[in-house]
Amino acid sequence: MTPADFSAVLPEIVLSLYAMAALLFAVYTGKDRTAPLLMWTTAGLFVLLALWIGVGGEGSRTAFGGMFNDDPFARFAKVTILLSGAAVLLMSTDYLSQRDLLRFEYPILIVLATVGMMIMVSAGDLMALYMGLELQSLALYVVSSIRRDSAKSTEAGLKYFILGSLSSGMLLYGASLTYGFAGTTLFSGILSTLGGEVPLGLTFGLVFLIAGLAFKVSAAPFHMWTPDVYEGAPTPVTAFLATAPKVAAMALFARVMQDAFGAIPADWGQVIALLSVASMFLGAVAAIGQRDIKRLMAYSSIAHMGFALMGLAAGTAGGVKAMLVYMAIYVTMNIGTFAFVLSMQKDGRPVTSIDSLNMYSKREPLKALAMLVLLFSLAGVPPMVGFFGKFYVLQAAVDAGMVWLAVAGAIASVIGAFYYLRIVFFMYFGKDSDGLDGHMPAVQWALLVGASAAMVVGVINLFGIEALAAVAADTLVR
Repeated sequence: MTPADFSAVLPEIVLSLYAMAALLFAVYTGKDRTAPLLMWTTAGLFVLLALWIGVGGEGSRTAFGGMFNDDPFARFAKVTILLSGAAVLLMSTDYLSQRDLLRFEYPILIVLATVGMMIMVSAGDLMALYMGLELQSLALYVVSSIRRDSAKSTEAGLKYFILGSLSSGMLLYGASLTYGFAGTTLFSGILSTLGGEVPLGLTFGLVFLIAGLAFKVSAAPFHMWTPDVYEGAPTPVTAFLATAPKVAAMALFARVMQDAFGAIPADWGQVIALLSVASMFLGAVAAIGQRDIKRLMAYSSIAHMGFALMGLAAGTAGGVKAMLVYMAIYVTMNIGTFAFVLSMQKDGRPVTSIDSLNMYSKREPLKALAMLVLLFSLAGVPPMVGFFGKFYVLQAAVDAGMVWLAVAGAIASVIGAFYYLRIVFFMYFGKDSDGLDGHMPAVQWALLVGASAAMVVGVINLFGIEALAAVAADTLVR
């Protein structure tokens, strides 16, 4: 390892060393008694690393012979992953402590999953891609079933593990086909072999790679694990699954398509467009019948990944920029929404039924208003920031000549608005009944209000995210 290689991968090394040090510290001191301290320390480290990567990083460089990329695209994704991970850890601490679920392993596993995600978004080689993907996945399989006395949590972890293994097999098979026909595992090497006629075997490899990556972003028809895992996993784990891993998987998707197969966008653009349409409509229609807010958010996630894939399907720098902006907005909306979901309880027990929100505005007008703003933004109602996220990906599709995809997206958005607005209806006009009585800790309250305020104030300039996303996209799409 040269000094240049070491400096490029330094944030990942710092996190890995921290995970090992935290594990030793917890084992040799008080184990679960140290968990709250580890949660806050980990969140603080995530924020510091995000500042370090965001402020200190400049230019583009590769390490380990092109296997690892440190460029604006990777840094944009890493900062989003780290900040969303920190937010989820902070808002989860009280919830996990009250239910005796706060194990010292939890923040350590989250750190290891985050290291995997950071390697994923910087991958420049099929082997680096797989290593990062498996590190993330193995840690998430465990945290999904961390509630050891719950059959639902165990079932969620087992389903996630079995279906995740299937998707990893598909991805590995696609990678082996790609290597067999391209003669290299480096993305830059694969790209250089695509000058003339594309071999049929390489096309099959591309299809299997797309199928494996589609599972990781929970795009239809590879979404089957999402509703059950979201419902069965502890709510803080669900909040994490709905944020950082989605950004990592979508960034990896863009990285593979553009860095390795950027010379043949017509070959994969139509496939991703079909995945986008299937995800948007399945998420919009299937969520209508859901009464459990965690399952509803699972289908919401599937639909939103469909919109993000629309930007990727365009195959242009504008499309990648739209996708990055969309993911940043999506993560912010989800953090605020799950801060509210974590506070949903009655008589000390967590409640996830949307019927429990009947006339919630009468008891908690400020929380109901903040949730209304977030739900309107999720639905894409102007002038909330969520509308602009959808507008950017629709515009990218139109600019790329995929008008039919933009029309499908607009229709799916209208259908999907129903189940978000139904929750608003329950909160303001539902039947008056004994509803929630849970207290919202200060951190959850701050994240709920902060996220909802961002959905309104962000209309002005999107906090500069658009310009950063444009730089990141230009780096990737050359």
